[in-house]
Amino acid sequence: MSDTLPMFPLGSVLFPGGVLPLHVFEPRYRTLVHDCIDSATHEFGVVLIARGSEVGGGDDRTMVGTRARLVEVAEIPDGRYAVVAVGVQRIRVVQWLPDDPYPQALVEPWPDEPVPGDGGDIAVQVAATTARVRRCMALATELGDPIGDSTTPVSDDPGLAAFQLATLAPIGPLDRHQILAAAHVGERLDVLDRVLDDVEALLRFRLDTASQ
Repeated sequence: MSDTLPMFPLGSVLFPGGVLPLHVFEPRYRTLVHDCIDSATHEFGVVLIARGSEVGGGDDRTMVGTRARLVEVAEIPDGRYAVVAVGVQRIRVVQWLPDDPYPQALVEPWPDEPVPGDGGDIAVQVAATTARVRRCMALATELGDPIGDSTTPVSDDPGLAAFQLATLAPIGPLDRHQILAAAHVGERLDVLDRVLDDVEALLRFRLDTASQ
């Protein structure tokens, strides 16, 4: 079932289960936060800006995103907001509506497709991808790149684990969006592994170059 949702296009990807801190200063998004506070669900949608800027409009937005729910809101005296939201569900944009007074879209839930076969190899795949992500994070740390905590525990639930690994991995927003848009958890891990092939090769090349 589709519904109309306030939308917050960003230069980053929010996954279901992820945490999104925001500093909201643009007037139209301050209005969005105010309306979300007053709504029954406190929810809005997050999509990636493929081209353009988060400020001022005129951006090129993707059609897959995540429904987010406000969990913390602090209004700053000058009218800005500091908020924290969590991703609750993957969504697909059916139709973009006029940006009045802020971006809005008709969206529908987009649940994962079943994993082909009996899914018995998913736990093994999660473990292997987890090791690769931690290895890439260690290489990035050695290079001095800003990176998350490589000891962050990963969920026992394969679906949530795949999203957590995509958040931890030192990859870009377009790669994360490709992972978000994968049909099911097995494909999501496959996409992440293919991205990590190039990431790990580049990190090792940079390390080799730095040591010469």
